Amino acid sequence: MNERLMEFLLRHEVTRLSGVKKQVYEFIVNEEDFLASKADTVDQFMRLLVKHSPPRLAARHFNMPYGEIIRFMNEIEAELNERLEERCKKVKWLDCTEKDQQAFVEYHRKLFLFVN
Repeated sequence: MNERLMEFLLRHEVTRLSGVKKQVYEFIVNEEDFLASKADTVDQFMRLLVKHSPPRLAARHFNMPYGEIIRFMNEIEAELNERLEERCKKVKWLDCTEKDQQAFVEYHRKLFLFVN
């Protein structure tokens, strides 16, 4: 499935998480994204993850034991994966590429898909 569509669906499912789940998930993901933006290579990113462990920061921030944060994050990710699988089963692709060729010339031959 299209990577951008999956990102969109994931973002939507994150917004539907309950309060604490959403806060913990977004905190850890935002910390990981911040570290990724500072890294020039995959190895450097991995070293930053070890040095500035987002789950440890989350454990301190949310005043929870580290093991509980890890368990909670795994639970959240499992819930999100389950929701995404269900959404993907319902997604139907409608390829409109050949519908109006003139319009596509005007839009630089982009591929347009309608997702329902």
